[in-house]
Amino acid sequence: MPPGALHHRVTAALSNWQLDDAEQLLAGVERDPSPYVAATPAADAPEGTPVSLGRAWADTLRAELLVRRLRVAGFTLVGDPVSPAEPALDLHAGVAGLIDGATEGSPDGPDADPRSEQASRAALAIALVRSAKAAFDASDDALQRAAGLARHARIELLSRRIDAAMDEAVEAASLLDPGLTPSPLLVDTLGTLAGVLADLELMPLALDYQRRALEAAQAVATDAAAESDPDVLVAVAATRLGELCAELGEGLLDDGAPESAAPYFAEARALAEQALVQLPPESSGVVPAQIVHGWALVGMGEQAAAVGPLRAAVRLSTATADRDRLASAQLALGRALRRQGDGRTADEHLVAALTLATDHGLPRVRRAALRELCTLHADLDDAGRALPYLQAYLADELDRVDERRTRWVELFGRRKSLLETERAAGQLRRQAYEDPLTHLPNRRYAEARLDGLLAAGDVPALAVVDVDNFKTINDTAGHPAGDAVLRTIGELLVAGVRDTDEVCRWAGDEFVILLPETTAEQAERALERIRASVARYPWVDLGLDVPVTISAGIASATRGDDPKTLFAAADGVLYDAKRSGRDRVVRLSALTQTRAADGAAPAPAPETPAPETPAPEAPADDAVRAAAAVREEAAGFAALLGDPHPPLGRARPGEPLLASDATARRPAGEVGPAVVRAAGRSTAQVLALVGQARRDTPDRAVLVVRASPETLVALATEHGSGTTVDGAAMAAAVGPLPGPAGRTTVLRADGADAVVAAEAAFVARVAGTEVVLVDDGPFPEDTDCLVVVAGADAAQASGIAARTDMPVVAVPTSAAHPGGLGGLGALVSMLHPAGSGVVVTAVDDGCSAGIFAARVARRSARTSP
Repeated sequence: MPPGALHHRVTAALSNWQLDDAEQLLAGVERDPSPYVAATPAADAPEGTPVSLGRAWADTLRAELLVRRLRVAGFTLVGDPVSPAEPALDLHAGVAGLIDGATEGSPDGPDADPRSEQASRAALAIALVRSAKAAFDASDDALQRAAGLARHARIELLSRRIDAAMDEAVEAASLLDPGLTPSPLLVDTLGTLAGVLADLELMPLALDYQRRALEAAQAVATDAAAESDPDVLVAVAATRLGELCAELGEGLLDDGAPESAAPYFAEARALAEQALVQLPPESSGVVPAQIVHGWALVGMGEQAAAVGPLRAAVRLSTATADRDRLASAQLALGRALRRQGDGRTADEHLVAALTLATDHGLPRVRRAALRELCTLHADLDDAGRALPYLQAYLADELDRVDERRTRWVELFGRRKSLLETERAAGQLRRQAYEDPLTHLPNRRYAEARLDGLLAAGDVPALAVVDVDNFKTINDTAGHPAGDAVLRTIGELLVAGVRDTDEVCRWAGDEFVILLPETTAEQAERALERIRASVARYPWVDLGLDVPVTISAGIASATRGDDPKTLFAAADGVLYDAKRSGRDRVVRLSALTQTRAADGAAPAPAPETPAPETPAPEAPADDAVRAAAAVREEAAGFAALLGDPHPPLGRARPGEPLLASDATARRPAGEVGPAVVRAAGRSTAQVLALVGQARRDTPDRAVLVVRASPETLVALATEHGSGTTVDGAAMAAAVGPLPGPAGRTTVLRADGADAVVAAEAAFVARVAGTEVVLVDDGPFPEDTDCLVVVAGADAAQASGIAARTDMPVVAVPTSAAHPGGLGGLGALVSMLHPAGSGVVVTAVDDGCSAGIFAARVARRSARTSP
């Protein structure tokens, strides 16, 4: 049905509160007034046939008409009175009246209760909304569904059901993919959603969606097959965007930020002038454009130029009975007259705007009129007149706060339930797909994952790894030692591959490694390093008299391979490795699918010669020793960490990150590492910036944050053992690290904030302080600075600061709440209660938090006795 002529005419009548006109327009739509019939398809339709979209739109428009009649009568959709003094409607009586028809006591009967008519309207509206929603949900047309949801959100707003309106708006927004083809329906839907978001006090989002509506309208206007007058479509979208810009500017003026408000008023003026040029003189869109233009002029201080056009807009809106526009025009004119000093006339227009907004459910106009009236009478020293307006304004604001509080409590409950469900599902997945001995994925997972990669068109490499002579190990050292060998082999395999690769235990002493988008030659270099690390591992510590070795066979998939063929190829070359002496890696050529080097262990590629085996060492920790062996070679799939220490962010809670004896001390006068932010830059650009920084300051580290895995690998390849990388933090340090001074503790209170917390910890250590990363209190008492990364509980930083005398750095994050507006909610929550001893960074800025905390900790260490 939308955006047909009937839809537009009914929508215009509803917006203008011309409810009788809207009812006459809808009278031609054949429908049964019973809510029970309205919710089902036609009687002769096949079983399972949904209500048509045309019928769904008729139901939606009819429901909105009923809801607006209820508002005029003083009630909401669910029968609650708009004024608290009135009793609620009995909707059950209304349903009974609809069923029984014109009988005594029914809405149309001679002894009818006048309130039963409103109850019947509410019951029928609820049934119509349900019927329409069922039809939209059954549709495969995403745009039609989004359009219906946006209109239903507006219906819910008219009924003051904020939570339901927000649900509908969120679902509608999720369906409006940026790739949708521009059309008048898309323009209308985006504009409707923008209006709903504005009424929900989500002005930045409303502005974004109205900008999209204008862009879509402009795209429609350039289409040769567009409707006859596309300029009107563009002008109307521009006017609505200008109205939102002016409203946002007015809010900034009220907050005492005229410099920030000026660009919004200038944009509103330009958009209104553009619309006035495009619109025909007789178009109904002229008056709204004039109102926006006058409002922008008032905001820019040009009241004298605005008063005349706004008076004309008031007259025209009165003549056409356009109540929505009349309320906006009265408000804008009253605002202009107040600022001109004509208080008496301004009061008349502002009171008229308040009355219209209250009667017709225009919450934003109502609050603005109350604020203007309060300011007007305060300026006139008329406290008796100002006080009632102030009380009403504060009551409206309190309602909004209560609505938001209720909504967030509900969202928290939903999120908690969702997390519990996810945990239960995760436990079931682990039981189904995890090997209980090594805690690696099992064969079932490996087969499913390989199926998925090949079905998606990926060309992975597959390595099949076998422990040489494992039966002998079990026979001589016992099964417990054999189990320890398998666990250690699994750890060494994981340490030697990338985060995107997956190590699985296949069966017995056999493992498989899935390496997406990898050639056999690349996989061979990685497995060769792992083979060497296994051979050098101190197996004597596990009670074994002989070293443990592995053999590996590698095959790379080609387009069209199936899992069985690929595994058979890798398994075949594994047995070649076994037959040719074990302790070796053999690959199958990716191009010819023949064995390389006749089954012998292939020689390293000329450009990456194998490193010489270092002399045996005796480090304190076996895991450190094994990791160091894997990291020897920088090319290919070399592990990311360049020095023999665990990656930052992975220490056990309470233990320091990155031991100090691995770092070179920096001159005391240095102020910190140079920082390169990799986000938005290519790998080549990052490498160039790091190289220049190393040349400029060779005695200090260069810190790279927000880097992609490809960039981290390139840094490790380029700078070899001089690179320290933390994959969890997506960060790297190139160059000598300072010795730690002082101690910083990073508190990560939510798993969703792990990346930001890891970044803060890594940066603080690179900046020269000892770091402890904890998931919960208590934290070490000798902490010199505490970094709290807790977007899910934004008030936690202030709560901690109130209980301790240590400096606190609060980091808001964007991952905490699905409705947190990209971290803005967490930021505002942290800023408002922030007291002494708390500083707040930008959203997700773990880098700044780490540098600041390190400075505090180092200075504290220098000044302490």
